[in-house]
Order: sequence, then C-alpha cells, then structure tokens
Amino acid sequence: MSLPQTPYNYSLTQPLYDWHPWNMKWILFFGALIGSGICDRETFSGHQVFRINIRNEDEISKLNRLVNSDNLKLDLWKSPSTLGHPADVLVPSFSLQEVKSFLEDHGLEYSVAIEDLQNVLDSEHQQLQRNVRQELSNNCFNYGAYHTLEDIHKEMDSIVKSYPHLVSAVKIGHSFENRLMYVLKFSTGKGRQRPAILLNAGIHAREWISSATAIWTARKIACDYGRDLVITSILEKMDIFLLPVANPDGYVYTHTHNRLWRKTRSVNPRSTCIGADPNRNWDSHFGGVGTSNDPCSDTYHGLHAHSEVEVKSVADFITNHGDFKCLIDLHSYSQLVMYPYGYTTSRVPDADELDMVARNASKAMASLSGTQYQVGSVGSTVYTASGNTIDWAYDNGIKYAFSFELRDTGFYAFALPADQIIPTAQETWLGLKTIMEHVRNNI
Repeated sequence: MSLPQTPYNYSLTQPLYDWHPWNMKWILFFGALIGSGICDRETFSGHQVFRINIRNEDEISKLNRLVNSDNLKLDLWKSPSTLGHPADVLVPSFSLQEVKSFLEDHGLEYSVAIEDLQNVLDSEHQQLQRNVRQELSNNCFNYGAYHTLEDIHKEMDSIVKSYPHLVSAVKIGHSFENRLMYVLKFSTGKGRQRPAILLNAGIHAREWISSATAIWTARKIACDYGRDLVITSILEKMDIFLLPVANPDGYVYTHTHNRLWRKTRSVNPRSTCIGADPNRNWDSHFGGVGTSNDPCSDTYHGLHAHSEVEVKSVADFITNHGDFKCLIDLHSYSQLVMYPYGYTTSRVPDADELDMVARNASKAMASLSGTQYQVGSVGSTVYTASGNTIDWAYDNGIKYAFSFELRDTGFYAFALPADQIIPTAQETWLGLKTIMEHVRNNI
C-alpha cells in the first residue's frame, strides 16, 4: 500500500512503526510501572472459563440462578444471545467442583473453554513486557501490541505532530483519578463547525482490543486522507473525533492490578466496592433492566445518570458540539455489529435502515479474512441493558448509533493475543468506513 510521505516510515500492515525519541526518564518510568504491576497484580490461578450451552428458557433460568449465587463468585463474561448459543462464565478455582455438580445435576451441557486463566494472562503479560523492551530498544511504537495509557497518549501526540493540518487534540475532561481525557479531531474544515462522527473505545477497561483497534484506526485515518477516496470524501464533508480510552482509570488498573477490571474507579459513598459500569451510567432508561443497584456488581449503574465523570465528560462534549450524526462504540468480545435499543427488544423507528447499514458493515468486515459478525439490536442480540451509550446517543438525535463487539467469539475472550490486533483493526476499519460512508451520503 502506498502511504503519504512523512518524516517517518509507516506501514499499517506490519506490527512495528512510528519512530520517535524516548528519554531516560521514560525508560525509568516503564521500569517502575512493570515492577509495581507484578507485585500488586491480582492472580487467577486455576480459574476456568466454562462454555455453557443454553437450549431453552428453563436452562436460562437455571443459569441465572447459578450466576447469581453470591458464594460462588462467578463472572458472566458472555450471555447467551439466543437459545442454542452458549454463555461464557468465569469460575474461580474454589467454586469449580460446586459449579460442575450444579451443571451436571441440572442437565446443562458445558465445556471448559479456558483451562487455567492465569496461564493465558501470564503469556499476555510476558508478551507485553517483551514489547516494552523492544520499543525502548528500537524507539518504535508497535501497533501489533497492547500498550499502557501513557503509551497511547504519547502516540496520539505523535499523530498530531505528524499531521498538524489534519489532526488536533481536543481536551474533553478528566477522569475520577484526574487523568486527562482528550479526543483526536480529524478535520479539513479549518475550524468551522461541521457535522461529525464519534468513534468511542475502551469504555470497559478489560476490553484491550477496542483501544488497540482505535489507536490503529487513528493512524489509518491520518495516513489514508488524500489517498483513499472514501475517507477523503468523508473528511471533506464531516469531522471525525476519536476517543481511544473512554475509561482511563479502569484501563490503567487492568495494567497494574486486575487484568479483568471492567468498571470505572470512582468511590461509592455507601460501599467499599469501587466503580460503576460506565456503559450502564448513561441517561437513557437509567437503572432499568440489565443493570444492578449493587455497587459490587460489574453492572452497577452508579449513583445516578452521568454520575461517572468519564461518562459525563463524553456526554457534555457531544451535547456541546451539537451536530454529531454518528457514534460508534467499540467493545469486545463476540463479533457483533449492533444498533439500538439495548433497554428493550422493541424496534427503533429507524431499525430497517440501521439493520441494513450494520449488515453492509458486517459483509465488509468478512470480506477481508472471513470473520463473521452477527447483526441485530443490542436487546435482541446479546441482552437487555439500560443506560448504555448508543441508546443515549440515539435518543439524543444521533440516528447512526452502533456498537461493535470485536474479536473473538470466546476462545481467548478478553485476552485476545496481540498478534490478532492488526487483523482485527483491519477488518474493523472496513466496517467503520462502510458506516461512515453511508452517514456521509445521508446527512
């Protein structure tokens, strides 16, 4: 692929590129970060992921009873989207025998998808460390690796410096722990207010592939402007904003303490449990189905709508801009392209068009390497979930609101190997471009 002439050599199909200087202070910072992370990291030795096949409503009821048993400390990673599709459940080592007995006694079919979760996470961490050493040695940002928040922010700065006439950084707020939140703005409008698209990623902290895909996408947009007719024509008419890490505190925590952390890191005044689910905190049917009022739950909706400062920052940014036409929220895992609503299985007024656009995006994604993405509304495809991002966007006038669940379907789940980052980003790009092109043609 022919790329723009820039001060550095880039390749969006090879893992290593983007050369820039690193100083000794940065090297010492990484050493401290890696050292503290090893000492404090929560372990999951002997924990297994069970894949449970659900064939009827009675088995759904049994699964809910099992997952809601407080003493077992189970974590439902993936709900059965429809009958005949499996659920993925993380089972701690101390609950294995009791869960197996329950499943066998109640006739629920299951298999072990991940034999020992800690082995998977150890492999991921070792790969992360190797990449840090490689980047320090080569002065090179590796798009085929996972990165810390500091890495991602530094690369965002690099993109702005490499494409100053196209890309700028826009501060939108701070996280609960006072980390900077800013988006990249891609614009040819020379400061004029124009219709816009928001690409949002990393709202759930443990979904690393979403943020890795987003930062790859940022570079891709910048590289392809002036070369690719579709992205060039989109940017001649609209602006694109991109937020790679919408939950910065949670993301940092997954690198330093608990790889499977999902929520924000806000303090709950009535509980010792930390954080809320930012994708249940939006002011759209807040506190409804698919959420929890238990601060210890991974789906805790928060004290009130937009109680999480990260959610409020994004919502305020969208509202103050006033002319967003499209919002695409990147998640993992399950390989899905979805549209509103999540709080109900009822169809939105624009369901036919949104379904058509989503199916076109799915076909485009499959055209690269055959990866299949299921299509449907959130409520009918995965589960009912109130207070989510795209429901709020749709209810606030953003018709083209979509949520992607990226690779895979559960073999690696949240610990997708780094060698799948670029293939995932490449196929996701085809879906994003398909949607954005439709938006460009219909505003």
